[in-house]
Amino acid sequence: MKKTSYLCSMILEKLTLMNYKNIAEATLALSPKMNCFIGQNGAGKTNILDAIYYLSFCHSANNPIDSQVIRHGEDFFIIEGNYDEDVCVTAAMKRGQKKHIKRNKKEYKRLSEHIGQIPVVVVSPSDTLLIESGSEERRRLMDMVISQYDPTYIDALNRYNKALQQRNTMLKGEEEPNVDVIGIWEEQMATAGEQIYERRDAFVREMVPIFQRYYETISGNRERVSINYISHCQRGPLLEVIQRDRLKDRAVGYSLHGIHRDDLEFMIGDHLMKREGSQGQNKTFVISLKLAQFDFLKRTNSKTTPLLLLDDIFDKLDARRVEQIVSLVAGEDFGQIFITDTNREHLDQILSASSHDYKIFYVEDGHVQERG
Repeated sequence: MKKTSYLCSMILEKLTLMNYKNIAEATLALSPKMNCFIGQNGAGKTNILDAIYYLSFCHSANNPIDSQVIRHGEDFFIIEGNYDEDVCVTAAMKRGQKKHIKRNKKEYKRLSEHIGQIPVVVVSPSDTLLIESGSEERRRLMDMVISQYDPTYIDALNRYNKALQQRNTMLKGEEEPNVDVIGIWEEQMATAGEQIYERRDAFVREMVPIFQRYYETISGNRERVSINYISHCQRGPLLEVIQRDRLKDRAVGYSLHGIHRDDLEFMIGDHLMKREGSQGQNKTFVISLKLAQFDFLKRTNSKTTPLLLLDDIFDKLDARRVEQIVSLVAGEDFGQIFITDTNREHLDQILSASSHDYKIFYVEDGHVQERG
């Protein structure tokens, strides 16, 4: 097949799986543009997208315990992705041993060196947790995007979390914390925390207008939405904010202030989305947010178009919103796309709206077969 030319993009040409979740073995030759996976819930189609995610982030999108992605009754898993430009990424693990991530057969000394090499944006039903759950989910969203284009961000985050952990250990101790020692950890928290805040603040400021444009397009400009970034750094120098309530922190046994408490307020009109948004509005909100991430990464990550993983996204959306999403992802702005659905009709809509190359795969009980 002749390769189509797109924006600078890492194209996944072949995916090989062995013992990954419910998939015993599969080797897939992929389209450079549109790859559709059809199957009933639980068949394994989401696991294919998760394997692609794993090759970018070095872990599963929905299970942080690596040993639990090994197929039941087996002792290891292997994922191999062959990308264009002669790039091969392999992820493998045996039970009871550490995982190995290799690029062109050379193992990474630090997994953080790989993050951002193959940018990915995934849109899935669990994204509604961004609205419904606590602030940790929304911080993870910021961390996941920023770490893909700013290699210094993960280092700052690691330094902050180490200092936070040490300070919390002292706060919980039976003896009163040594003022000089706890002061050192607080200074490290403040230095790294302000670096993280600056990057998060810049990201939110640039991303929100893009997000709002996507929401207006998908909803037909029916609602007004916004996102507000909330951080203790907005109260003044972070070191002063942290030290101000040291006695209260000692009483509760953990740090009440810092960037580990940052949050994003998702608004529809003048109200919180989690209180006022319908199911369709919530779904439109998170899809718009993820498409904005895609746009953002495409412009910031060495002008590289991310892989877009769309996992069962059309449920609970009216026909008009589905149509708008279809016309967006079928356009020239998106590179290689992976879509799962239980409904062939939805996928036929997308394919009929696109003049690009595509492949269709049927997934049943962990078996994957290409069909026309």
